[in-house]
Amino acid sequence: MQELKPILTDSYHRQHSYLRISLIERCNLRCTYCMPKNGIELSPKSNIMTSNEIFDIAKIFVKNGVTKIRLTGGEPLIRKDITEIIKNLASLPVTLSITTNAIIVDRFIEVFKKYNLKNINVSLDSLNRKKFKQITRRDYYDKVLSNIYLLIKEQYKVKVNIVLIKGFNDNEIIDFIELTKNVPIVIRFIEFMPFDGNKWNKSKLVSYQEILDIVGLHYKNEDVKRIQDAPNDTSKNYKITGYKGTFSVISSVTNPFCDSCNRLRLTANGQLKNCLFSATESDLLTAFREGKNIEPIIAKAIGAKFKVRGGMNTFKKLEDTTLHSKNRNMITIGG
Repeated sequence: MQELKPILTDSYHRQHSYLRISLIERCNLRCTYCMPKNGIELSPKSNIMTSNEIFDIAKIFVKNGVTKIRLTGGEPLIRKDITEIIKNLASLPVTLSITTNAIIVDRFIEVFKKYNLKNINVSLDSLNRKKFKQITRRDYYDKVLSNIYLLIKEQYKVKVNIVLIKGFNDNEIIDFIELTKNVPIVIRFIEFMPFDGNKWNKSKLVSYQEILDIVGLHYKNEDVKRIQDAPNDTSKNYKITGYKGTFSVISSVTNPFCDSCNRLRLTANGQLKNCLFSATESDLLTAFREGKNIEPIIAKAIGAKFKVRGGMNTFKKLEDTTLHSKNRNMITIGG
């Protein structure tokens, strides 16, 4: 096992071995919880990391102990040099994975196979065509669903991410779990989180406990099995007895997993975020382009990481919309 260097360890002794790299700020969907209604101001193209810069900066993280890299967006697959990026990163000693909305994933099946990219997260917030269009502001439901089943057929490890919003899709929890009956898929319910422009409030939150209550009303208690979480896992994992797949809850709001967090985020314009909720960023790209050593910047950023949710350690702070606006909107963070 590769030894983690001190620059990837924060003041709470959390060791960061997982880097999420956003490749692009653009997307072919307009999900309401991710992108503000009026869109966003995109970074100038010159400010976006090139494929070579992504690779070279990733190598620095890997040298210091990162063992897992996930590609995100926006929608990473709409980036024109995505195949080159995957090829480069696949040459590193890491587990490489991707998060996508799956609209064009069928075009990359052979690329994924060639470079051993097996773990794919897909966003799908409703099994109802009308609601899918409502939340994404686009009409790609059939394409997304068919591509999810294509990935499963091709034996990829597929996790489906569902952002639950009360009064919108919380009545589909059981429908999603039932997908695991005959298919080896992982269904992941994500608590609705506050970001700039997504109009979050507590009343829209479907909590971890509420999800379990709904599950308990439909299935027998003895059939709902709590299964072992992976080290540093963000999710609490479950399985229905006899079902091929599993389901889980990512409870970032009501039951955060900050104590075991090992994640860092690099935005498409080269800013390091030490936490999804962090209002501060560290500019790696400018220093890198100037030929400077970025390791001290990385060390300082990780050393300044808060213990819980970017400093929002109470519901009162979480409900303060002025704090949300100090962070980016979700589409430019990359999840």
